[in-house]
Amino acid sequence: RGGTMEPMATKKRKSASGDEDSLITKEGEMPQKRFYRQRAHCNPLSHNDAFSYPTTPGRMDWSALYPGAASDVVPDFVDVGCGFGGLTVALAKHFPEQRVLATEIRAKVCEYVRLRIEALRAKGTDGAFQNAAVIRSNSMRYMPNYFPRASVSKLFFCFPDPHFKVKNHRRRIVSETLLSEYAYILKPGGILYTITDVEELHQWHVAKCEAHPCFARIPNSDVEQDPAVQCMVNETEEGKKVARVGNAKYWAVFRRLSHEETIETRGKYSTASTSSVS
Repeated sequence: RGGTMEPMATKKRKSASGDEDSLITKEGEMPQKRFYRQRAHCNPLSHNDAFSYPTTPGRMDWSALYPGAASDVVPDFVDVGCGFGGLTVALAKHFPEQRVLATEIRAKVCEYVRLRIEALRAKGTDGAFQNAAVIRSNSMRYMPNYFPRASVSKLFFCFPDPHFKVKNHRRRIVSETLLSEYAYILKPGGILYTITDVEELHQWHVAKCEAHPCFARIPNSDVEQDPAVQCMVNETEEGKKVARVGNAKYWAVFRRLSHEETIETRGKYSTASTSSVS
């Protein structure tokens, strides 16, 4: 059964006294990023690493991640490829009644986020950050193993790897095939958020989502005051880095259409296709 916030094998460092048996970060202490940095890019289609994951969503025990929650209570928000957890922490703070799940493919970075959440829980009061958790997973492969149909309210894709080479576009986290998986786990009316500092990738996100029959774009003017958008734009570590150097951030928000709306959209696409052929 995958997904428990269990500590990974933790490296050790020399203490001030010269001992080598001191943990880099003790449980309940805030971790330091310099000890958990890892190569930013990896191949999500590689089979060179192993992940623990449930065989079906029903076998996932969410109570191991969220203290006091029932084992079958699915997270409300999912921060896909969370990096160092800035968005996850911000969402958990702004939406205390919602369960926020971070997913990250890199082991050291995932451990940093786990320790960060544990430290915030230890320092908080009234159950603060009990609604935040992280799992190490490859979201391009195992999302359907964790989440039942129509169970998630919000999905976030923040500053994903652009995979600039055309031959590597199939590694992008937003694609026709993956959008169908995201549509499956999102509730009707659920929201998919994207942000990047690469304009070409932003155009890719918009084109893929607008072309998918299960999604419709929400005008930025309608959602720019959405607290989730504010968190996405301002609270991620990558977003802060982009702001420091003065570069632009490109974001878009899409609504998961209902079953009836999807059928209607498919009809429009079919009519357009037939017209173009004739």
